[in-house]
Amino acid sequence: MLKRTNYIDWDEYFMGVAILSAKRSKDPGTQVGACIVTPDKRIVGVGYNGLPAGCSDDDFPWNRDGDFLENKYAYVCHAELNAILNSTKNLKSCTIYVDLFPCNECAKSIIQSGISEVVYLSDKYSNSDSNIASKKLLNAAGIKLRQLEPKFDELTLNFRKNN
Repeated sequence: MLKRTNYIDWDEYFMGVAILSAKRSKDPGTQVGACIVTPDKRIVGVGYNGLPAGCSDDDFPWNRDGDFLENKYAYVCHAELNAILNSTKNLKSCTIYVDLFPCNECAKSIIQSGISEVVYLSDKYSNSDSNIASKKLLNAAGIKLRQLEPKFDELTLNFRKNN
């Protein structure tokens, strides 16, 4: 018998962990996940966009528009920051997998943490000022940027026992 050939590679595996983490987000508009990995392929941090620990998801707004104090941007921590803060070790030379290209604020945290590579799926805000500033910062810091081109469009998780 030969080994399976339709298994996912490391990039797809770690991006899958990021996407699965995003499923924890309570944000009705945007769910983002992040997964931080050491050079020897060990996961050392995961996160998703949500409110800081101890703040109820029911007590803060989830709107995108309106006054600053009445929308989510004043209160939500992004997936990248949460993954960094949830990390279990020094992040020097690590890779962060994120399903949406990081904003400029997250870029600062990525740089300061010592992460050396950003692997992302979507760059849908590529023309925004935040995204342009993010790329400028990440490039200036020598962070490798790589858009993942997965072999699979989707993977299914089955929680029922395999037969």
